[in-house]
Amino acid sequence: MGKTIELLKLTVDESRIVSQLNVPPHRPNLESSFYEEFSIRGIRVDRVEPGLITCTFKVPARLIDRNGYLSSGAIATLVDEIGAALLFVVGSPMDVSVDMSISYLSNAKAEDELEITSKLLGQKGGYFGTLVLLKNKATGEIVAEGRHSLFKKHASKL
Repeated sequence: MGKTIELLKLTVDESRIVSQLNVPPHRPNLESSFYEEFSIRGIRVDRVEPGLITCTFKVPARLIDRNGYLSSGAIATLVDEIGAALLFVVGSPMDVSVDMSISYLSNAKAEDELEITSKLLGQKGGYFGTLVLLKNKATGEIVAEGRHSLFKKHASKL
């Protein structure tokens, strides 16, 4: 452990360079973060209507795990982002994910084309439930099914 700590220490010059970096804070709902850009870049929105979004996503090599399949983390990100996109309203407060439950049913490889469908299951007050389905377009196999619960703060009437 001591060797690892020693390897991770910055030199004086490295420390000076890092301290001079100017990283502006992320502005939610106004711009995408590096993480969002990395994970969902390339997604194509095919259909949008109240309570439904359908997208197509060609699995990029950057999201493949060591076994050659779309990583479980990438699938979770897709469930999170596409589930939350159903509720997005410009200028309203950001939704907060309360719970996600994902069933991983089959694998997707690099260059596989996925159909991603997000449906609104229901709403009670500021609590919303969505269902996100990832399906391989070529084989028809369901890659994953996710249930995503979100809380949306109502706008003040003042």
